[in-house]
Amino acid sequence: MPLPKILLFGKVGQVGWELRRTLAPMSQLVAVDYPDVDFTAPDSIRRAIAEAAPNIVINAAAYTAVDKCESEFALAKQINADAPGVMAEEAQRRGALLVHYSTDYVFDGTKTSPYVEADAPNPLSAYGRSKLAGDEAIRRTGCNHLIFRLCWVYGARGANFMLTMQRLAREREKLRVVADQFGCPTWSRMIAETTAHALRSVRSAADARALSGAYHLAASGHTSWHGFASAIIDLMPLDARKCRAVEAITSAEYPTPTKRPAYSVLSCAKLEQAFGLRLPDWHESLRQVVES
Repeated sequence: MPLPKILLFGKVGQVGWELRRTLAPMSQLVAVDYPDVDFTAPDSIRRAIAEAAPNIVINAAAYTAVDKCESEFALAKQINADAPGVMAEEAQRRGALLVHYSTDYVFDGTKTSPYVEADAPNPLSAYGRSKLAGDEAIRRTGCNHLIFRLCWVYGARGANFMLTMQRLAREREKLRVVADQFGCPTWSRMIAETTAHALRSVRSAADARALSGAYHLAASGHTSWHGFASAIIDLMPLDARKCRAVEAITSAEYPTPTKRPAYSVLSCAKLEQAFGLRLPDWHESLRQVVES
């Protein structure tokens, strides 16, 4: 079987960078990002797909400034909803598979047990609404697709909670971190490796269409932002940090422009069953990324 030709949008982001590392050995990979492609211009997206002529389109590009989405919803919608819709139209027209990354923020956080794919979305934020609109735009085209909903993404590159906590721990003696929001810290490399495994499964499946749909992709286990911060700092050598205490606070004590779900833990049972894998516990992933 010849190597698939993959077009990756969003090559410089946390997930995109890891996808480039993971997919390069198993595909003919073309990776692009802004300004090569203008994600607010449908013609620019269509041109990139026409030039690459891919079997698989992967969209790791997104407007992820969650708080800024509240004041820049039109821009967020163009990038998070309209652009994926264009990609899906082109994938459908060419018979290509579209892989797209969504978010736990499509849920309102009122559950007390892990969210499953069949749970009704009810986003609290402009960011969540824009991402949900992207999911719906993809489904409307009828293209063969994998939508992976992610949760609390972090890694050794880019801007993320882990790197922020490490920086602050080097600067401050005490940190105050929200303890009443719960989710699944998920390593960007694990997302990329799981994506690669899913792609191999789809390519070898007798009926690839049977695997089309939305899946939750997050580390096993869950914690609060306070628990995550504490674990990050505990893994730092004592002589490499100034911080000696992490204080638990409420969301009300740390107001933000965006209302975030209090509980966005994702069940990944559907993904694990469909693709025959087990996703690691978030503690183990965190240790690996710190060691690496």
